[in-house]
Amino acid sequence: MPGGLTRFGNDLYTGARSIDFIKRRRIWYLVSGIAVLLSLVLPLLVLPAFGHGFRFGIEFTGGSQFTISNSTKNLSDDSIAIDAVQSVTGPSVTPLVAVVGGKDVRVQTTQLDPTGGGTQKSDAVSAALAKAYGVPSSDVSQSFIGPTWGADISGGAIRGLIIFLVLVAIVMAVYFRTWKMSVAGLVSLLHDLIITAGVYGIVGFEITPAAVIGFLTILGYSLYDTVVVFDKIRENTSRLSERSTRTFAETVNLAVNQTLVRSINTSVVGLLPIASILFIGTTLLGAGTLRDISLALFIGIIVGTYSTIFVAAPLYTDLRATEPAIKLQARRVLAGRRTASAPGQVGV
Repeated sequence: MPGGLTRFGNDLYTGARSIDFIKRRRIWYLVSGIAVLLSLVLPLLVLPAFGHGFRFGIEFTGGSQFTISNSTKNLSDDSIAIDAVQSVTGPSVTPLVAVVGGKDVRVQTTQLDPTGGGTQKSDAVSAALAKAYGVPSSDVSQSFIGPTWGADISGGAIRGLIIFLVLVAIVMAVYFRTWKMSVAGLVSLLHDLIITAGVYGIVGFEITPAAVIGFLTILGYSLYDTVVVFDKIRENTSRLSERSTRTFAETVNLAVNQTLVRSINTSVVGLLPIASILFIGTTLLGAGTLRDISLALFIGIIVGTYSTIFVAAPLYTDLRATEPAIKLQARRVLAGRRTASAPGQVGV
């Protein structure tokens, strides 16, 4: 089996065996387009009608947070916290309940008291939670995050993303000496970001600052994978000449095949420890930050590997396909093949 995989990788590298990714690019565009469309439409337009969609953490929306420690009650029973909160606020407030670290309960609500108007309702909720979980009031801590701070966090995340994308565009254009690779790389990054965020919105995962850090991290991973493939594409296409037997699209496809095994291996090696962190952080430690970061990384690495092969490289091919030199080279190669296969001709 290992020998077969090695031969398969060698055949892909030499061109003895080839998976035609570029020729089928219309299919990949359709698949990616549907995935991006669903990632936008479902969480933004469809799911909100059913009370679902994007769920932003208290750090972005502002609100109150209560943490209950040392309780002997069934911590996995969310109704204990929900009933306690609603006994003070009424059914208009639906708290988010999560077990943290396997021994604490975190309860998040919208802003309970007006800014500058005291903490009467928050104190009442804190007392109700202490009673419901059978702990003294000192074991219930409360904190408040104002909407201004949440807006600052959101603005910082957006500014960071914009700065990252601008720098990526500049660096790729300078390094590869063509803006077309830069455009293809940016489209691939946006594809990864939209789908990863869309999965969060569709499944109902909470978007926290830790998740945003994960989003930015997977953009870095996707960019790394794309640059490696693009570097091989540049190396192969720079050798094209009048004697070349492959068209530009076929040369790009060869580069994708040559880096395919490496891309898959890198993804698998990256996914294994992230999956372990995701499992440990979610099931054993109950660490929300570990879960949020690792979940974004897990989804993003899969999507990033796909986009490098099925979006970035094919898109770059299409951006170059209309260039006169590329069209002329393709016609020359195809004409040579027709001549070589014509009756009475001997192929070289």
